[in-house]
Amino acid sequence: MYERIINLIGIDNFKKIENTKILLVGCGGVGSFTFVSLIRSGFKNITVIDNDKVELSNLNRQLVATKNTLGLPKVEVANTLAQEIDENIKINALEEFLDKSNINNLDKDYDFIIDACDTLNTKLELIKFAKKNNIEIISAMGMGNRVDASHIKITTLDKTKGDPVAKILRKKVKDENILGKITVVYNESLPIKKREVNSLITSPGIAGLLITDYIINKLLFTDKK
Repeated sequence: MYERIINLIGIDNFKKIENTKILLVGCGGVGSFTFVSLIRSGFKNITVIDNDKVELSNLNRQLVATKNTLGLPKVEVANTLAQEIDENIKINALEEFLDKSNINNLDKDYDFIIDACDTLNTKLELIKFAKKNNIEIISAMGMGNRVDASHIKITTLDKTKGDPVAKILRKKVKDENILGKITVVYNESLPIKKREVNSLITSPGIAGLLITDYIINKLLFTDKK
């Protein structure tokens, strides 16, 4: 099923993809697109963490959400979906909430950490964990309340502007005296002001695909470290 990828990048590069160890935290809007695109790109060793269940409000934008999966844990649905695409994929699906009390239980040998969660404190703990263990991390900023996905880009946290999530996270990183650049995906367009967070499929979907594209290019065509 991967012959078109192998024809494009070569068997040696494809083996690098197969052998890469990924941690994905969050399997919602951004995370579900990242997850499925990782699977279809040949990544076979993925840990996915999420403590949420599929809800009716997820149907408009999350790949794990269908009427048949309502009420099921997102990680369970993700695992089933992965096996339906490729039964040889190794998925470690953890239905739990990740925070400072349990983050150090994670393996220390991931090649990449993908932060696609909604909780700012968890984002901070993932950055600290990644820095401590010298693991490449990419963190998704806010994708809600945006209607123009053409401004989504990958940059570093210090270069973001107009994103409320990034603003708060920057302060937390500064307060913790965390050094070095932090790679993020964010939408440079300003969010529409709403009391609650709403979303089209476009911004989280494109952000999720960009994360997978970033990892492939970082892994194969640039010096990962």
